[in-house]
Amino acid sequence: MTAQKIFDQILKARGLDGEAKRAFLNPDYEKRHDPFLLPDMKQAVERLVMAHKKQEHITIYGDYDIDGLTATTLLLDVLGQFGFTNVEAFIPNRFVEGYGMTVEAVEKIAADGANLIITVDCGSLSHEPITKAKELGVDVIVTDHHNVAPEQPPAVAVINPKRLLQDYPDAYDGFVLKNLQEGLYPFLDLPGVGVAFKLVQALQTKLKGIEPGQEKWLLDLVALGTVCDVVTLIDENRLHVYWGLKVLSKTRRHGLKALMAVARVVPEKVNARNLGFALGPRMNAAGRLETAQIALDMLVSKDGMEALEKAQQLDALNMERRREQDKIYKEAIVQAQSHIHDDVLVVSSPDWNHGIVGIVAAKLLEKYKKPTFVLQEMGDEAKGSARSYGNFSAADAIRAADDLITKGGGHKLAAGLTLPTKNIQAFRERVNKHYSDLKLRNQAALLLPKADASAMLEQVTEELVELLASLEPFGNGNSQPVLHTEKLTVLHVRKMGDSAQHVKLDLRHEDGKTMQFIAFNAPEHYFVETGQTVSVWYQPDINEWQGRRSVEGVIQNIESS
Repeated sequence: MTAQKIFDQILKARGLDGEAKRAFLNPDYEKRHDPFLLPDMKQAVERLVMAHKKQEHITIYGDYDIDGLTATTLLLDVLGQFGFTNVEAFIPNRFVEGYGMTVEAVEKIAADGANLIITVDCGSLSHEPITKAKELGVDVIVTDHHNVAPEQPPAVAVINPKRLLQDYPDAYDGFVLKNLQEGLYPFLDLPGVGVAFKLVQALQTKLKGIEPGQEKWLLDLVALGTVCDVVTLIDENRLHVYWGLKVLSKTRRHGLKALMAVARVVPEKVNARNLGFALGPRMNAAGRLETAQIALDMLVSKDGMEALEKAQQLDALNMERRREQDKIYKEAIVQAQSHIHDDVLVVSSPDWNHGIVGIVAAKLLEKYKKPTFVLQEMGDEAKGSARSYGNFSAADAIRAADDLITKGGGHKLAAGLTLPTKNIQAFRERVNKHYSDLKLRNQAALLLPKADASAMLEQVTEELVELLASLEPFGNGNSQPVLHTEKLTVLHVRKMGDSAQHVKLDLRHEDGKTMQFIAFNAPEHYFVETGQTVSVWYQPDINEWQGRRSVEGVIQNIESS
């Protein structure tokens, strides 16, 4: 089978044939959806047009993660271009205000003279703060993508695609509209920055300042927020990231140029993986350890040297974050062992920074193949994060313990919560009972890679790697293709890394073709013996070393035959 045939086989397995294939490989920006199909978009635009006429004082209420920071930067940029002259941003501090809107923050914003608050990436469940804003004479426009309440908060507008999933559950398959129906938005898994971008497209129809097509220059921010928020990279998200990467490669923003420089990302070669694993962690480090204001200051900077200084600060914070994360992870493993028979892990300590525990939860999930909650005990109160997978929703588990927690919410795969420290054991029992009641089976198998195609080593060529690259950007909902090859003989095993945590294998197929395979932070069963016969699931990539190019397999799983 030729490289092209394997590629076509992979496309067909993903439902990409004919027109669907052409649309996927060459996303057409003109096929974007009508922003006015989103709930309350008309009301939001009308209120902003009025604010523009009166030049009212507007505060953008952001969030400290990358989705919120990119959305905040986008609206600051855009409102300036539209001619709003009195706009500022408020970024909550994880360690002071915590996640989302608070009454105290709203009171402060109102006291500073704001007439209108625009939320980004938060606000859908903020009934009390928005009620307080209304009492203080401040209007609120919510732009968000998180879970919604049965009854919306008393805002001028609540622009959240998930409202349509609540109102028309039978019209959607997952987040995609089953049949194009007049009046319904076709795709509901936009991130916060994606929703903010749709507000921009709507405003363009009523205000002057951004000519049609020029809004594409905002897609560098949209791509960064979309990839880092791990929404599905299909439909409009794929459109935004596909074009956003092209914009990012020639971005005009000093902050993003500086961030790529310190992360050693070559702008002309930037891809979705760079966003998720190089740029994203550095930006997130600010909000996890100190204040996300550092990252926002970098993004909005008009001065190259100032932007570089902020980017270097983020780089240093990221190194500190990694050191602290490693310490927490080692301690959490010890604690997890004492709950090894639980279906859902719940671990906690007074010494763990709740800004970092979400990453540790993800690492524990990877190690134990179990949904995981990691909490910091802060006196009478504990705060932390959850990570899940498969058919177990972290957000639903938190809802099942509503009577035990102070607040909480999020997504199926990631969530956050606050609860009285004395309730941790009861919470552990409750979420494990919730898991048991769901009667889930074989969940760990869902974490194993599924092969997109079987291949012999002689078919895994540079041509195939280049064809597979045309499926980028890779991410949630559009994973990098995995190949499966069996009956491989282990010729050589080389351990690498300061604690021999990585492995490189030379494997030979029965047809005589050999290829190198590599795994970073490899599980124990990847360290096979010379002479063994194995099956390997892997992602093919190009390895360039000292001017030589070769195809290499990045191992996703390995089994002894």
